[in-house]
Amino acid sequence: MADTRNADLTFGATDYLVYATALNTVGPVDFADPATPWVNLGWITTEGGLFKIEEESKDVEAAGSLEPIRTLMTKSVKSAQVTFLEGLNPFVRALYDNVPLATLEPEDGAVTYALPDKPDDLRYAFVFDTMDGDKRMRLYMPNGKVVERGDEQPQTSDVMSVQMTFKFYKGASNSAAVSRSIDYGNVDVTGFFPSEGGGGG
Repeated sequence: MADTRNADLTFGATDYLVYATALNTVGPVDFADPATPWVNLGWITTEGGLFKIEEESKDVEAAGSLEPIRTLMTKSVKSAQVTFLEGLNPFVRALYDNVPLATLEPEDGAVTYALPDKPDDLRYAFVFDTMDGDKRMRLYMPNGKVVERGDEQPQTSDVMSVQMTFKFYKGASNSAAVSRSIDYGNVDVTGFFPSEGGGGG
């Protein structure tokens, strides 16, 4: 096996962007910057985002075998945690307060609204973009919602950050909950994919 190690295949995010729009909106083509109706959710902390895949399984035990005879995959939950820095970004505020975006439209520069006593099931489509030079990764989620919210702390020593955890579900027509796109930039990865029928002698 050839040594395929390549430092250019490391990935250190130089920017991290989150976009949101209406539930089940089709994702942007290729790696084009998302255009209207997608909305950029603003500046994010240098930690970027924490994407998690949590899987659960169940072993099937049977007489006559000391080991499970089968393992059933019972759950695969995909989520992302992000800390936003624009505490007054209307879309960020709407997601955190769990109210429709239209609720945040100001009149004479101000707005007042009630936080819901009973949480609404407000869902949106999301795009998470990460860049490292000309390398890029994109996660597209057609159906997601906020499931956890960090504490809100206005303070004098720093800006008020807004932390949220998003959970993702299958989209329309049972499409995948999360799709990943990768642009390798100018890095040659052909060594990982030997041509069929090659070699031998």
